[in-house]
Amino acid sequence: MASAPHTSATFTAPDGTRLAHRLAGSGDPLLCVPGGPADSAYLGDLGGLATHRTLVLPDLRGTGRSPRPADPAGYRCDRLVDDIEALRAHLGLERVDLLGHSAGANIAAQYAARYPHRVARLALVTPGLRAVGVDITGDARLGLARRRAHEPWFPAAFAALRAINSGNGGTDADWEAVAPFRYGRWDEAARRHEVASRPDNPEAVAGFGAGGAFGPDRIHATRAALATLPAPVLLLAGEFDLNSPPGAVAELAGLVSHAVLRVQPGAGHYPWLDDPAAFVASVTAFLDGASR
Repeated sequence: MASAPHTSATFTAPDGTRLAHRLAGSGDPLLCVPGGPADSAYLGDLGGLATHRTLVLPDLRGTGRSPRPADPAGYRCDRLVDDIEALRAHLGLERVDLLGHSAGANIAAQYAARYPHRVARLALVTPGLRAVGVDITGDARLGLARRRAHEPWFPAAFAALRAINSGNGGTDADWEAVAPFRYGRWDEAARRHEVASRPDNPEAVAGFGAGGAFGPDRIHATRAALATLPAPVLLLAGEFDLNSPPGAVAELAGLVSHAVLRVQPGAGHYPWLDDPAAFVASVTAFLDGASR
């Protein structure tokens, strides 16, 4: 499927910084918060979702075409929530359909907790779970990984995963070796995407959870707010996703009001790459079927 045309623009953050975002596709807007923190380009057109919706794709501070903040505290998840609210206002939307992927789901969840009246629908795709305090054990990841023991790359990737879970965090080589686990198919397209989706600003990654961004009080407040969120919520997990295993996403579903859980068969952390048609069908059915 051909990529939808993109247009670039900027908006002003609360501290006066000009941040970048792109628009892709046509139809009602869907504000898509990327993970990483990484250049939002890795989202592409979300498997063709841009043929159904106008995707609003912000580059978070210090990623893509957005500048680094003068104060490193600007990288914190709770500060990035303010940038998303500024973008909503810039777009002139009373309420917004919001999608968060991976670490971006932490931003989207905190946004929904802080601005529940601004959220029409919320889709969390293979979501990061730090904002809600759902823990994933190393044993859970290893158990899920063993389901792919038939893959030719499995022995080296599994050895690296065990090293990462051994307590020392693993080496850079280990983290490169486990990349196949993030995809339902480890083919040439996945290899290219893996390189393109790597965060290239270590300061942004380190600052994302710094300064109490995911402290106990904030987690408690986010969970309490999601429990009463009036907006419908889609939680989409990948069957083989080690970052956000289906069991952990199901635990989140139990905390969220009006939540619908979908597990995409055969998918990893980027379900729109593994089966674009299935991904687009799930997301559009949710966006079109849930009542405002």
